[in-house]
Amino acid sequence: MAVKQKTAQNSKFSDVDEYGFERPHDFDYATYEEFMSEYLSVLTRRARKWSQLLGAKETVGRSMKLKRYVRKGIPMKHRGKMWMTASGAHKRQQAHPNYYKSLLEGEKNEEVIEMINIDVPRTFPDNIYFKDYKQGKLASLKNVLVAFAHHNTNIGYCQGLNYIVGLLLIIVKDEENTFWLLNVLVEDLLPGYYTKDMLGVLTDIKALEELVRERKPLICKHLEYNQVDWGLVATKWFVCLFAEVLPVETVLRVWDCLFYEGNKILMRTAVCLVVSNQDKILQAHDIGALIECFKSITKDASTMNCHAFMEMIFKVPGSFGRSKLSKLRDECQKGVHAERI
Repeated sequence: MAVKQKTAQNSKFSDVDEYGFERPHDFDYATYEEFMSEYLSVLTRRARKWSQLLGAKETVGRSMKLKRYVRKGIPMKHRGKMWMTASGAHKRQQAHPNYYKSLLEGEKNEEVIEMINIDVPRTFPDNIYFKDYKQGKLASLKNVLVAFAHHNTNIGYCQGLNYIVGLLLIIVKDEENTFWLLNVLVEDLLPGYYTKDMLGVLTDIKALEELVRERKPLICKHLEYNQVDWGLVATKWFVCLFAEVLPVETVLRVWDCLFYEGNKILMRTAVCLVVSNQDKILQAHDIGALIECFKSITKDASTMNCHAFMEMIFKVPGSFGRSKLSKLRDECQKGVHAERI
């Protein structure tokens, strides 16, 4: 006899999560409750260890111990400050006092403003903090996007940045800090991701294909046979840094490592999602089924359990060091250029 799935009415969990996201009508409360019954003890243990590590300080310098701690999750209490310090955003902010304010007060490009005005109300429609300008974060979202567009005029505004900034605002709760984190992400950690030609994203999609081909060649052959381009199923993963793709707690755990270790964490996450779901992917036998399959593997029980998933991304893909990944990206970038000729 099938077990009846729990609903918000008969579950102890709210239909809105701690980050303000409304849970969908088909949310699996039973699986979530099972996960949380274990994860709460993990959170308590990690909070105690972080408290011992930091003492009276808010952040600490880089070390192998801190790297291990980050991979196991930064407690919400410390997440914003640790992101700022680990990424170098805080140092950049200190070097440019009042810069953010000056960007908002300066002259504006009306064409860019119009683009931002279109996307801001579309951001996280399922989040209570993005429902209106008066009580939520929409005004702050617009401010950060406008400031960044006039700071980096080569990029201006690129679709996808609104989701990244939106989630940063939920966690960091400060416009200026969010601006500087976005600055580091776009200009340092993800070069070429948000340019007009999206060269960085296209390069990483091709690199993902090659890494999967090394590990699970049947998947690549299956997609080729069904004429499914990797860009069709993976572009959003990289553009949004898995926001709006993975469960929010899992996204934040990925971002913990992204701000500390750099963009190779995005590749590890993508490779893990694909190779650990080979059987499901091979059972999808046309373009429509494959697209739905790639959507479903980002929302199943394995990705909801963020702690187990983060352990997987450092084991399942196997070894590909920074130098190997850099070399692969160089080769893939040449391939992207060749395809455009």
